[in-house]
Amino acid sequence: MRMRPTLSWTPAADLPPGTTDLEPVVHALSAGGVLVLSGAGISTESGIPDYRGKGGSLSRHTPMTYQDFTGSAHARRRYWARSHLGRRTFARAAPNAGHLAVAAYARHDRVSGVITQNVDGLHQAAGSEGVVELHGSLDRVVCLSCGVFSPRGELARRLEAENPGFDPVAAGINPDGDADLTDAQVGDFRVAPCARCGGVLKPDVVFFGETVPPQRVEHCRRLVREASALLVLGSSLTVMSGLRFVRQAHQEGKPVLIVNQDPTRGDPLALTRVALPLGPALTTVAHRLGISGSAAGPRTEVAPGGGGKRRMRTD
Repeated sequence: MRMRPTLSWTPAADLPPGTTDLEPVVHALSAGGVLVLSGAGISTESGIPDYRGKGGSLSRHTPMTYQDFTGSAHARRRYWARSHLGRRTFARAAPNAGHLAVAAYARHDRVSGVITQNVDGLHQAAGSEGVVELHGSLDRVVCLSCGVFSPRGELARRLEAENPGFDPVAAGINPDGDADLTDAQVGDFRVAPCARCGGVLKPDVVFFGETVPPQRVEHCRRLVREASALLVLGSSLTVMSGLRFVRQAHQEGKPVLIVNQDPTRGDPLALTRVALPLGPALTTVAHRLGISGSAAGPRTEVAPGGGGKRRMRTD
């Protein structure tokens, strides 16, 4: 299925408001078998901005599309210059309390699997296993001519050698690892070709307008079929690549629970949307489930009905 290059979505006026009540999430996880679907919002507390939240990157830049990348050498040079610089920020990012809580849920048999729309690898760094990277990973590159995959670190070393001293100051970093640089800052950045055949290298990520591999989609659909509920974390569900799994779960009569501070495109299909910061909210849920605080980040509680205010636990 081709991923629609949808960049914005306007919430309907009659969408139900968000809540601060975490009990439906606690109840679903207590039963186990919950499938997690995460988006860029779960990584914001690690210093990686999201696309559409308050101050999201779409307010200042348009993500690279597959058509632009494959059709323009200039676009590829601009992408690789920005991505090469942005990767340094991604490499420094560490899992936050939200990632750690999800991993803890899985270790305690509350979560059956994780599908992430993110390309940052932070779920795996937190200890989650078998994560399905719906949109791929920035840790790999693929040659569009010979199809060979190679580590991103290997390409980074080659780009450093080709562009000594390249260290411009970026205006910001985006969820896809793209740093905000002007054309003047990109300059004559040199792009490294495939070391095997000299072909064009592309990050192993699904650009806007590109096709998500059908076998990956079917694997995710199977995970939804086998799950008891779907828990959406930090995604606006604007693009169909994630929204389709919410629709599937709803059609199969499985509860959909969303934790996202802003309204989402899936709200009409959800049992609830909890409008709280993800890290504190998921840590609070872990504590209510009796999961060790050390396994799920700092022992920070979200006060019930407190509009997102936090209090530190002292027990």
